Amino acid sequence: MIAKELTIGELSERSGVPSSALRFYERQGLITSRRTTGNQRRYHRTTLRRVAFIRASQSVGMPLSVIGGVLSFLPEDTPPTREFWERASACWSKEINARIEKMERMRDRFTECIGCGCLSFEQCALVNPGDALAEHGPGPRRLIEP
Repeated sequence: MIAKELTIGELSERSGVPSSALRFYERQGLITSRRTTGNQRRYHRTTLRRVAFIRASQSVGMPLSVIGGVLSFLPEDTPPTREFWERASACWSKEINARIEKMERMRDRFTECIGCGCLSFEQCALVNPGDALAEHGPGPRRLIEP
């Protein structure tokens, strides 16, 4: 017989996520558990799919706040379905593509200029004459802006 609930240790082992991270996810409202009379956590079996969704979403750079916003549309103890994953992916495609473009821009410009903050004094006079990028604010402007 397959148990309907998992202990935190079992969830950790099955998901590959440390118990400390699972407790953090719970504090953030990403997953839920019930407490036994001995105050031990018990997770519904469907939590495995929620944790998989969280980890997959994190792997493409989605912040936990955004992941939590999407998961809030699912009723408690309801696993993300294939359709749910597809909708989330479609919603995030634009943002993911923007991140990819930003990383490609950073890769292509990194050796040319560290981003004017400024670690390349010799080249900066050519790339950023008169420190024109300063008016755009602090940080590596050429790397973070298109």
